[in-house]
Amino acid sequence: MTLPGPAPRDPIPALRDLLGERLVTSEAARAQHAENEAWYPAALPDAVARPASTQEVSRLLALCHAAGTPVVAQGARSSLEGHHLAIRGGIALDLTGMDRVLAVHAEDLDAVVQPGVTREALNAHLRDTGLFFPIDPGANATLGGMAATRASGTTAVRYGTMREAVLALEVVQADGTVFRTGSRARKSATGYDLTHLFVGSEGTLGIITELTLRLFGQPEAQSAAICRFPSVAEAVATVIATIQMGLPIARIELVDAMMVRGFNLHADAGLPEEPHLFVEFHGSESGVTETAALFGEIAADHGGQAFRWSQKPEERRALWSMRHNAHHATRRLRPGARTVSTDVCVPISALAEAVAVAQEEGRARGLVQAIVGHVGDGNFHCGILVDPEDAGEMKRVKEFTDLLSDLALRLGGVVSGEHGIGMGKIGKMEAQHGPALATMRAMKEALDPKGILNPGKLLP
Repeated sequence: MTLPGPAPRDPIPALRDLLGERLVTSEAARAQHAENEAWYPAALPDAVARPASTQEVSRLLALCHAAGTPVVAQGARSSLEGHHLAIRGGIALDLTGMDRVLAVHAEDLDAVVQPGVTREALNAHLRDTGLFFPIDPGANATLGGMAATRASGTTAVRYGTMREAVLALEVVQADGTVFRTGSRARKSATGYDLTHLFVGSEGTLGIITELTLRLFGQPEAQSAAICRFPSVAEAVATVIATIQMGLPIARIELVDAMMVRGFNLHADAGLPEEPHLFVEFHGSESGVTETAALFGEIAADHGGQAFRWSQKPEERRALWSMRHNAHHATRRLRPGARTVSTDVCVPISALAEAVAVAQEEGRARGLVQAIVGHVGDGNFHCGILVDPEDAGEMKRVKEFTDLLSDLALRLGGVVSGEHGIGMGKIGKMEAQHGPALATMRAMKEALDPKGILNPGKLLP
């Protein structure tokens, strides 16, 4: 779909005709959509567009495509690598108003939603069905943003990531063409898997306007546990042994001693400042009790101390609320600083080595950082407190994050397991993918020949 005649110099008058008051150019609105939770400088879009339907997104993209105007999709704006920043101006496409749950098919364990629905809103909608959507990145992110960044989080060890959760999509191409990928069927052998091409594409190939998502039954029982260890190596050894035994773990999170200090400062947690594992079990009443007891034995065999577990919902919620606030708790370690949050993912057998190197190299550079990890799948995060105005410190942080990415590659891992590429790791794409990067560029050229979709992200 393209506009006839010569391309307009400025699509904003036509967009105002299309959207009315939902096309905003005020300084305040643009500034709100220019911020991020990390350390990147603000990036002002030229306008903020708030579409209400797929048809409006299609028309908007057709206008911007004709004019060569950049379009950057935005949801909750909780990403940590600058994915949603309009670094080349253009239109900030705010999809949070497209927030309807369109259908729930309880018998088939799936739901159809618009991209602005948040994970918490979906689970509130599902509360009376006995079903839930398990992907939990911590932030109350929009499901469209979660798909675009291939989000995962604390429950990935049991339920997978957005890669496994998305069954089908409705996508609008850069020129306004609308098409669907996938279906509600659980299997397909019908050509290229376009659904998972767009999952993780970070808004560079098309705009997601509808998602069909896999749901799960609410477990009969849930319990949470906490245990401290003398060292990260012993905590990781516990994780490896737990997974090798096949225990049905729903979450298993590592926090290092500095992260525990942050929790104590932020939430008055009163925890000993040693490495800890936070664990959750899902299943039947008897199964959860048995699994917790077996995990306690494994932890004790690897030096674990003060193991305690609870099935009380309020205690379980308090534990995971504390863990989900790790980003804010990290800031308490250096008040007034900004956070450079980076992540890598390695084979679980290499996790203890990777974390030890990260701690050692951070100390050697005088950096204040805390480490948390989704250790059931080898993914860990470093939250580094910085003063972005201190050029020397920022140089040391860049050295550290580059070293961490190179270490992950050497250990057979990836430069990001969860945060994505965005702006922050765009320089590592060639090392990660080698000649395959040319194939990615060819896909981008085919789907977005004018390069209007989220320019300056993902592909160097």
